[in-house]
Amino acid sequence: MKRLSTICMVCMVLSLWNGLMAQTRQLFDDGWTFIRNGKSITVNLPHDWDIYDAPDPKTGATGTGGGWFQGGKGEYRKHFATPKGDVVKMHFEGVYQKAEVFVNGQKAGQHAYGYTPFTIDITPYLHGDKQNNEVVVTVNNSEQPNCRWYSGSGIYRHVWLETMPAMHIAENGIVVTTPQVSDEKATIQVDVTIDNEGRSEQQGIVEVEGQQKEVTLKAGEHKTLTFTYTINNPKLWSPDSPCLYSANVKLSTLRKPLSTKFGIRTFSFDADRGFILNGKPVLLNGACVHHDDGVLGAMAFDAAEIRKVRQMKEAGFNLIRTSHNPTTRAFLDACDSLGMLVIGEAFDGWRTQKNPYDYSTLIDSCYREDIHAMVMRDRNHPSIISWSIGNEVIERKELRVVHTAKLLKAAILECDNTRPVTEALCAWDRDWEIYDPHFDVLDVAGYNYMIFKHSSDHQRDPKRVMWQTESYPRDAFRNWATVNDNPYVVGDIVWTGLDYLGESGIGRYYYEGERPGESYAPGGQPDWHGTYCGDVDITGWRKPISHYREMLWNKNTPLYMAVREPDGYHGKLHHTQWSVWPTWESWNWNGWEGKPIEVEVYTKAGEVKLYLNDKLIGTKNVDRSTEFKAVFSVPYEPGILRAETDNERVTLRTADQPARLRLTPDRTTIAADGQDLAFVTVEVVDRNGNFCPDAVIDCQAVVSGKATLMAFASADMKDREPKTSAKVKTWKGRALLVVRSSDKKGKAKVSINSNLPTSTCQINLK
Repeated sequence: MKRLSTICMVCMVLSLWNGLMAQTRQLFDDGWTFIRNGKSITVNLPHDWDIYDAPDPKTGATGTGGGWFQGGKGEYRKHFATPKGDVVKMHFEGVYQKAEVFVNGQKAGQHAYGYTPFTIDITPYLHGDKQNNEVVVTVNNSEQPNCRWYSGSGIYRHVWLETMPAMHIAENGIVVTTPQVSDEKATIQVDVTIDNEGRSEQQGIVEVEGQQKEVTLKAGEHKTLTFTYTINNPKLWSPDSPCLYSANVKLSTLRKPLSTKFGIRTFSFDADRGFILNGKPVLLNGACVHHDDGVLGAMAFDAAEIRKVRQMKEAGFNLIRTSHNPTTRAFLDACDSLGMLVIGEAFDGWRTQKNPYDYSTLIDSCYREDIHAMVMRDRNHPSIISWSIGNEVIERKELRVVHTAKLLKAAILECDNTRPVTEALCAWDRDWEIYDPHFDVLDVAGYNYMIFKHSSDHQRDPKRVMWQTESYPRDAFRNWATVNDNPYVVGDIVWTGLDYLGESGIGRYYYEGERPGESYAPGGQPDWHGTYCGDVDITGWRKPISHYREMLWNKNTPLYMAVREPDGYHGKLHHTQWSVWPTWESWNWNGWEGKPIEVEVYTKAGEVKLYLNDKLIGTKNVDRSTEFKAVFSVPYEPGILRAETDNERVTLRTADQPARLRLTPDRTTIAADGQDLAFVTVEVVDRNGNFCPDAVIDCQAVVSGKATLMAFASADMKDREPKTSAKVKTWKGRALLVVRSSDKKGKAKVSINSNLPTSTCQINLK
């Protein structure tokens, strides 16, 4: 009898377990039918239809700001079986823009802003019994111009299918904070919000780190339960040591627990001490980064987002400003794991338009929804140290601007009060002091190109904490010195860390006879479709200004040498506001023999010697008075240029004629998941393997095996070939090829044909 009772008890437990339901998120990217202009193709997301076309100043509706791409309207369709679950939702990480979602012919929801995630409950519209369902997503990016940079068009971020029981953990419903932190212990607070989306009362038990609490919810009700526990001897998160923990939450109605990652750290902003992270002052060397992924357009593959963060990390930055919109989940995950501080920005402008169809048309109806979408999704990321509510708002002289700033800040504080709020302000005239009431709303004052006002502003308001939220690349030394010498200026954030599409012609230098003026001159710069102001170009090559900036802000950076292009070599040079003098890792200056050419060496070593063909050219002292540069004037002759300090040496050598292409993948093994990417750098080299810095070679790419070609392009922002084409012409000796994995294990072969011998490399898929 006892044995029978035991069996019955086991059966009851198994029955209860089998009755539990999982709360799942399934990637929903594959197998969509995309329809545009009467044509349909099958696509796997992320997808950006603009990047498949060439930029065209004659027909590109997005204009100079959008890079002369098309925009327009498109439609995505997908069939799927009814999944198991009391509640079924679709989560869209980003659709640009004005998306409407229909399920089985009925409108299920809509979302206007192209940069914030949104979730649609599709439960009421599904057919039962696993019948076939159809979801249709219409995208309207035809109202142009609506963005001041390249937005892309379509479902350019991931889509997820979510299933859950009636009572479940709410979306973004696990919130982790660390109210008390020391080297000895940290207090962890976990707030868990439970939703009941069923039609009857539900009961359950929530468990966090062994602590259990009962919860009873009426139909349609939600509650938040708070748990606290202690971690002894915590490993503190920082850019140098990005340690992460996991908070695991169990709900008795769920088969499996849900978890979220978090970091333990303290930080503060103070006009007397600066930015303090984990008790230590940190100077913030930041980069503004737009959302596009260069040759991929707006398609936000996780591998591309991770690569973008890694590029900024390797360039010596410790902070990124997501200008001027919320970034992706994958981007912030990478910042957490790689160690990168972040300013999470919500919007560009507010109520006064910068473009006819920009956010000014949405702000009154959508600002709170969009701010909540950003903050609630991102508030567990230890990388984020500030929220930004806007950028260079046009209505800066109007009284309502202060009211708007207060509304936007209040919307943030409804979701998170653990981080300061900032905003990037600028002046186009001399009326700077009028911003004082506006700055009073902010916790940290953002100065776009205005940090020269720091001294007088500090005298007027000694408690104001400042950072330069945008700066000109060429002012690298001055801005480093300002931050280094004044604790109330906590950092400088250059415009920009990466070259990007759109805002056509920012950062350009030009030659006599070319169209003069800035990017914003009447008619724009139609020869350009992107910017050249980044420290890193769209192929991933770090420009000399990047190495110089890294040396200023970071210890133990390698000795670096580059050569200034002689004025007149390709024509008389002219600057624009965001440009730096064209400087190259090159000692190929055919036709300039015997003429002077300037060589720059960046170091804090104190003394530098320069040799040409083993002959000493000169010795230079290097210190703050020289801006940590040694500049030598050298009569050009081919050969080997060598710079030396006591501990390091670096060389540049004249390359012979192009002999072959060198293919260097960033990874030789990628995941066979249909989503992973390999980035293959293509370089022209001579017979000895020396890089040919001026080589222009027509190339044709073929990708075979278990991967497909996603993009093939150079860093030339004048090139009209579509980025996704298999053809490219190398620029400055380089190009970048991107392959996308399939969901099959095996090998992929990349071949590039040109007038040089065919070059190949292999990518393994596991």
